[in-house]
Amino acid sequence: MTEQEERSTQQEQRSPEAIQEDIEQTRENLGDTAAELAQKADVKAQAKAKVDSAKHSAQEKKDEIFGKAKAAAPDSVGSGAQSVASTAQQNPLPFAVGAAFLVGVVVGRTLRR
Repeated sequence: MTEQEERSTQQEQRSPEAIQEDIEQTRENLGDTAAELAQKADVKAQAKAKVDSAKHSAQEKKDEIFGKAKAAAPDSVGSGAQSVASTAQQNPLPFAVGAAFLVGVVVGRTLRR
């Protein structure tokens, strides 16, 4: 007996319930496949999902950066401002010259217009 004849003999011996079960399983698999294809073909939903993912990622980055900035800012800004203020009080001449130069530049640009 050939292999094909053996398979056909086995198929003939199957009960109608077994055949019906195979048909139901095939239908279920076909339904799942159709649903997956429909989901892949829905470009609008895919784009929305990517936008939502990008928004979430950007929000996390923003929160991380602001957290780092808040942690670093109070100490460094406060100490920097105190350092500049104490230097200006100890030696006011360079700051006065710098301020005069800045005022001169602003006035010169204003008069040119």
